[in-house]
Amino acid sequence: MTRKSVLRAAALALPAPFLVAGAARAVGARTAESAPPLTPYCDDGDDPTPPQMEGPYFKPNSPRRSSLVEAGTVGTRLTVTGHVFGLDCRPLPDVLLDFWQADANGGYDNVGYRLRGHQYTDASGAYRLSTIVPGLYPGRTRHIHVKAQAPNRPVLTTQLYFPGEPRNSTDTLFDPALLMTVRTVNGVREASFDFVLNVTSGPTPTPTGTAPGGTWAAGTAYPVGARVTYGGVGYRCRQAHTAQPGWEPPNAPALWARD
Repeated sequence: MTRKSVLRAAALALPAPFLVAGAARAVGARTAESAPPLTPYCDDGDDPTPPQMEGPYFKPNSPRRSSLVEAGTVGTRLTVTGHVFGLDCRPLPDVLLDFWQADANGGYDNVGYRLRGHQYTDASGAYRLSTIVPGLYPGRTRHIHVKAQAPNRPVLTTQLYFPGEPRNSTDTLFDPALLMTVRTVNGVREASFDFVLNVTSGPTPTPTGTAPGGTWAAGTAYPVGARVTYGGVGYRCRQAHTAQPGWEPPNAPALWARD
């Protein structure tokens, strides 16, 4: 089963205008940005979904939930759906997706976990998020943050964007490859985006312990700011984590910054 066949099946299962990211967009969502390529179809040479900076508002240990809407949540309701695929064109189950975003006024909850939550893709690699359209704040266009991690594989940190936003042209972080497909139905926004992770469905690499000529080691719990060497190069930890095979510093820019 290829990712193309899954995409095709998903497209048939959804209302006609509501196509998966990377396919043709709904007429109502067409803007000046409708031409740039999105997360690609599955063909030889495809690139994974591009990473973006984490930003200052990420918090670990978010609650597990697929709906971020709580009692009293103000804002236009938004549902985001899609699939997560690997480079071998197969959907990835049990992928951790951790979402966080601003509220309708452009503020982040840095005390609790309002508009924060994580979930896992199902057996078909699908996910569904119920939330609100995030508000604007100085310097940024509308966006949703997300971390995506297949079991024991590198973490992808990125952001999702909305088509037709005036600030898309002035936000220096904006990437048209991360535009969602969006439409409005009865006052509710519906969006779709498919992630492509830089992993395959093959077996997890066998732990190798300490990297040759370096101090990085699988199984070690690294705090933020920890420094290691790998392959003769120094790296600084960007996010606290327990090292796993496949998360070697050169392969995990979301976790390690080169000194």
